[in-house]
Amino acid sequence: MRTLCASTLLGEFFVIGFAGLVAMRTSDLSTGTVWTVCGVAMALCVLLCGALTRPGGVQLGWALQLALIASGFVVPAMFFLGACFAGLWWASVHFGRKVDEAKAERARLETEPDTA
Repeated sequence: MRTLCASTLLGEFFVIGFAGLVAMRTSDLSTGTVWTVCGVAMALCVLLCGALTRPGGVQLGWALQLALIASGFVVPAMFFLGACFAGLWWASVHFGRKVDEAKAERARLETEPDTA
């Protein structure tokens, strides 16, 4: 799960940076405000890559997805991009857990002695 989720978060890192460039030009917000918010969100993406296996890591990722969708109020294209990344996040968590379970089952079968 960690690899899939981290890949999604790194993609979001770049999208947030590009959205910051757009927001700086098209919104009434100050440059400092835009880059403070974008910088915190980008740092959160990177920090979450390392915290995914800790308690609350996935839930914090969901909060980031909601914030990304909400950023559509500043940059309207982010409603669509945020929804796309929320779908990717769901898929990363869902299928990542399935892969982790399959790996654990395979490891269990390899260490289990043959009874035949």
